[in-house]
Amino acid sequence: MGAFRISGLILGSLFRRPATAKYPAVPREWEERTRGRIEIDASECILCGMCARKCPADALAVDKAEATWEIDMMGCVQCGHCTEICPKKCLRMEKEYTAPDCDRRTGLRKIPVPKKVTPRNDR
Repeated sequence: MGAFRISGLILGSLFRRPATAKYPAVPREWEERTRGRIEIDASECILCGMCARKCPADALAVDKAEATWEIDMMGCVQCGHCTEICPKKCLRMEKEYTAPDCDRRTGLRKIPVPKKVTPRNDR
């Protein structure tokens, strides 16, 4: 009885598509609602700090004095709250995940945000 079961499984799997993807030869197709890593458009950031206050994992840090925006990529839980609350919409969720690495320091990214020069109207 066991030989019939095994032969049935073997014959069945011969005519089916493989269950695994051919990665890395065929790149992965990401779903529409995939939550990946956080990216920032530093030229649009006004350093308001709303994203850091909304982050449940405390993975974001905004320092107005040094004009920096910092994210701990290994601490981020990809919830997307920071992208929803950003008033300038300079944060976005990329569809790729954070690349794995053995070195924890690579998860920290400090991005200097250029200070905007506003023209003064001297009257």
